[in-house]
Amino acid sequence: MRTIAHISDLHFGRVDDRVVEGLLADLEILEPTLLVVSGDFTQRARRGQFAAARAFLDRIASPKILIPGNHDIPFYDFTRRFFSPLGRYQRYITDDLTPFFQDDEIAVLGINTARSLAFQGGRISHVQIDQVKSHFMAVPPDHFKVLVTHHPFIPPPEDSTLALVGRAGLAIHALDDCGVDLLLAGHLHLGYTGDARAYYLPIKRSILVAQAGTATSTRRRGEPNNYNVISIDLPTVTFELRGWDGGKFLPHSVTRYLQVETDWRRVE
Repeated sequence: MRTIAHISDLHFGRVDDRVVEGLLADLEILEPTLLVVSGDFTQRARRGQFAAARAFLDRIASPKILIPGNHDIPFYDFTRRFFSPLGRYQRYITDDLTPFFQDDEIAVLGINTARSLAFQGGRISHVQIDQVKSHFMAVPPDHFKVLVTHHPFIPPPEDSTLALVGRAGLAIHALDDCGVDLLLAGHLHLGYTGDARAYYLPIKRSILVAQAGTATSTRRRGEPNNYNVISIDLPTVTFELRGWDGGKFLPHSVTRYLQVETDWRRVE
């Protein structure tokens, strides 16, 4: 069995320090196989905010997959935004914009969907689609394959009008062809799970989706700070949404899926 802790939208510069410490304490107990951070380490891509995010990451011992979000590109500094959009991110967080983790059971790839020309939205490039195919086609078929982006592939259940990652329709067919099982993202500050096939009907296989809310920011959108704990024990995958109750993180909801051939079926 493998355990992925999926956190997102930290927004250092607009954090609740008690929640930050509570999250670190929870992760220390959990000891996940892998920590995934799906973007927005900072509020405004300032040096002090990146330094605080780096100090946070240094307190977590687990291997990590880290990708930037749109808030990690300078907002008001237009020179830096268009000529070195991820310079500070690469200096303080990681210079690897296509991080990859693989062991005997799982393979996890992260790609950057943040763009200088889009202040909110994001996009997957044709080059990145080829990179995804190249990485996952080389992974043995018995591995559980995970792609991490900042921008979402499916909207929340209560609002289907929210913008999705650009070229999602094109990318989803590549993900289908190379056997990706799970998509992780953030951006919306809402936690939910689903099946991409409900939104992209031509694809042949179920592809699970898990969105993480904001783990530590005060910029919440109607739900407490939260993050996902994903337990992979094939043919079952369990998603536990852990939410801040004012003093610590506790289980908020648990959703299980059972793999039956090419389908992921929700277990009630």
